[in-house]
Amino acid sequence: MLRSPSTAPLTAPLRALLVTLLTALLAASAVLLGAGGAEAAGYRYWSFWEGNGKNWEYATQGPALLRPDDGTVQGFRFSVSEDSADADQPRRAPDFGAICASTPAKDGSKRVALVIDPGTPEDAPAGEEPPALRTACAQVAPDASSAEALASVAKPLRYDSSAMICAISGYPKTGCGEQVSGDGDSSEKPSAPSSASSTSSTDGDDSSSGGGGPSVGLLVGIGAVLLLGVAAVFQARRRR
Repeated sequence: MLRSPSTAPLTAPLRALLVTLLTALLAASAVLLGAGGAEAAGYRYWSFWEGNGKNWEYATQGPALLRPDDGTVQGFRFSVSEDSADADQPRRAPDFGAICASTPAKDGSKRVALVIDPGTPEDAPAGEEPPALRTACAQVAPDASSAEALASVAKPLRYDSSAMICAISGYPKTGCGEQVSGDGDSSEKPSAPSSASSTSSTDGDDSSSGGGGPSVGLLVGIGAVLLLGVAAVFQARRRR
């Protein structure tokens, strides 16, 4: 019994064409995805954290805006990260009792426990060594901001024009939120990265920074070409 054209098996040339098309498109996708990963970049900066009693949470306000309550624990961590999702936390638990144990409460002031973590040598700018992690108990006025609490125990501080913290206790000596490419080279970012260390509120999502992989549109385009290629092969088959 004869098979209808629509159910006849693929001929060898059509099978070869389909396999070649699929292989080429998959290879192109792998190259594009690999290139996007290699170009991924982060930013070297001080991130700002709040203790919730047990763990650290990335701050949603900058230290110049936030006015912590008495008994609050806050942290600053210097590292390289793309955004808040992969930022490194301070390497000391947010323990107010331990940090402020030797600072008694005083009328007319509040105590803010601070963890200041300059990070690791891998995150340090070229030619600099990070100082040791330290803690401090800032005793400041009741309406003092987090930035004022930090300034009372960790001078000198350095800020950029957008009020982003560039250096704490003089570290690092230069730079401020500079971009660090995937191969370790760095160049100064023209504007501050999306970081809670600045005065503006942020959610840390820097999807427009251009440091990630290929766009969704590009991947959709690859898929569309693949579908069109398969459709063309089957259309040619039906016409035989």
